[in-house]
Amino acid sequence: MKDFVNTLYRNHTLLYKVLLFICTTFLIVYLFPKSGRFKYNFEKGKPWQSENLYAPFNFAIKKTNEEISEEKQAITANAIRYFDIDSGVKDQVFDAYKKTFQETIPDSIPRRDYNALYAVGSKILNDFYQYGILHEDYNFKPKSYVVLLENRVEKLNTEYSNLVKQNNITPILNSALTNAELNTYKKIFIAVFYDVIQPNLTYNKEFTDRALEEELSKISYTRGSIEKETLLISKGEVVEGDKFQILKSLESEYESQVWNASNYNWIVFAYTVLVALALLMLLLFLRKYRRDVFENNNKVTFIFFNILLMVFITALVVNYNAHYIYVVPICIMPLVLKAFFDARLGLFTHVVTMLLLGSIVPNSYEYMFLQIIAGIVTILTVSELYKRANLFISVGQITLIYIIAYFAFFVIHEGSIDNLKWETFLMFILCGLATLFVQPLIYAYEKMFGLVSDVSLLELSDTNTKLLKELAEKAPGTFHHSLNVANLAEACANEIGANAMLVRVGALYHDIGKMKNPTYFTENQSTGLNPHDELSPKESAAIIIDHVLNGIEIGKKRNLPDRVIDFTRTHHGTSVVYYFYMKEKQSNPEGVDINDFRYLGPKPFSKETAILMMCDSVEAASKSLKEPTSTKIDAFVENIINKQMDEGQFLNSNITFKEIQSIKKVLKLKLANIYHLRIEYPE
Repeated sequence: MKDFVNTLYRNHTLLYKVLLFICTTFLIVYLFPKSGRFKYNFEKGKPWQSENLYAPFNFAIKKTNEEISEEKQAITANAIRYFDIDSGVKDQVFDAYKKTFQETIPDSIPRRDYNALYAVGSKILNDFYQYGILHEDYNFKPKSYVVLLENRVEKLNTEYSNLVKQNNITPILNSALTNAELNTYKKIFIAVFYDVIQPNLTYNKEFTDRALEEELSKISYTRGSIEKETLLISKGEVVEGDKFQILKSLESEYESQVWNASNYNWIVFAYTVLVALALLMLLLFLRKYRRDVFENNNKVTFIFFNILLMVFITALVVNYNAHYIYVVPICIMPLVLKAFFDARLGLFTHVVTMLLLGSIVPNSYEYMFLQIIAGIVTILTVSELYKRANLFISVGQITLIYIIAYFAFFVIHEGSIDNLKWETFLMFILCGLATLFVQPLIYAYEKMFGLVSDVSLLELSDTNTKLLKELAEKAPGTFHHSLNVANLAEACANEIGANAMLVRVGALYHDIGKMKNPTYFTENQSTGLNPHDELSPKESAAIIIDHVLNGIEIGKKRNLPDRVIDFTRTHHGTSVVYYFYMKEKQSNPEGVDINDFRYLGPKPFSKETAILMMCDSVEAASKSLKEPTSTKIDAFVENIINKQMDEGQFLNSNITFKEIQSIKKVLKLKLANIYHLRIEYPE
């Protein structure tokens, strides 16, 4: 058990990567659609790009949403309206009419008019109650079909226009009296009617709605069928009209028949395999070409987090409305990764992410082509991200590439630009504007993951920062030495294509450990007194060596990024404090242990740290040159750097002999400019 625990402890970083790999894989699969995908991509109004397609099985042609909606609207508009009729009201009204008429109409009017009035009223009541009088008016079409129910049993059916509305009663009475030439008695006659008349029809909404639902449920969602082996569409044929609907029906049927619940687990398994392969390729790339990143779990987590974030945002947009897929600023990811790592890693990760997103987006080939091209442009055009103008220029170039590539695809599919979708160009512009969010995102990532970007390096390169001002006050000679080294290192980095900003910042802070005992270093001894005269060579060497450890401690206390502290840690590698070693050897030839005079290391492990070691040694030793000439400077630089190479100081850094020769050339030129002879001015 103890051996097992020890094995786990020794391999805990690898175990973490395995867990991160598994978790990221399953999270991405969880975000993916939980069904297979139709193996053909097609879009309405565009040519069919694949081979001739034959029906793989019998299937029904589904109606479009518009067709179904029209059918529902027609059924709803023509639906039967049900009304409850109170049959007892008619008899009550006639009895009341007879009684009220006799009591209200005076006997003094002529007998002929009296009988005519009564007959007109009786006829009107018969007409009113042939179907009935509504309790209230409803906004139904006049030709709507209505059914009158008595105790939920159908009694009569007619059109809605035949039902009497209460606001139509007075016009009907006026018309009847006019026709009978009895207008003289209009006022009293209408009063009689309104005293006795009663509505007897009530709208039965519940019964009507139930009947409507029953009719709607009878709607067929298909129209016709396709037999197996029927030619559906030929290559190059435009997908439109019935062709489009047939293909949509096949796609839907394919998903329901081929990808059903019985093989859901197989679908998830297949997605898991594809995602795992893509992420595995990324890990293998890191292990082979970016070993320092691979061994740093924080950086690996950061890369996987960005991939997961892009998949999450894209999946959200696809589920909401795939039409807005091009608004997602995918190019933010290569921008971020280039800011923190390098262009090659940023591009590789971007391509892996596009392979993953190709499984969930429509028109995957077109989408992947556009995004990969945009990612390449991002990597190639964005340089010195800390300069705001560069970011705006790069975003403009990315947006232009989107528009040009989309235009080319559209012309290929359509053969013309007549139906060009200008709103898609607006989406690309919005995507470009969203890409500008990369600056605050980089700042947030720095705080979350403890990484450092060129923007932070630019801030650290300011010589007015608190730490550099303190160095200038406590150890002015060291500060001046650091500035000279920074200038030399930046020139060398530019020559071989290394990170010039990083190496400059590393050079400015590499000797901050000398603030603890500044007078023990030659460049700060302004009084002519050397405190080493009172110490043994071994004690002096210990103080000199300790400035590396002191620098690391100060850097951590002042929250300097690890990438900057690495320069403090490696700028002497495992070299020997040769002056005090030889001094000790003169007084004690036999009892000298060279390891007592050796820096603890580690050796430089990048081009940038190797550049700093060369520039630091050359600049410091150049102060001892007497009557420097071009020949002396060349030999001086060659001796120092060749000695470092012989000691194996650059074995861990990925720097080539050709690059070292270029650095030598730059250093010789710079030192020659610094120590060039000047004319002697007269006093």
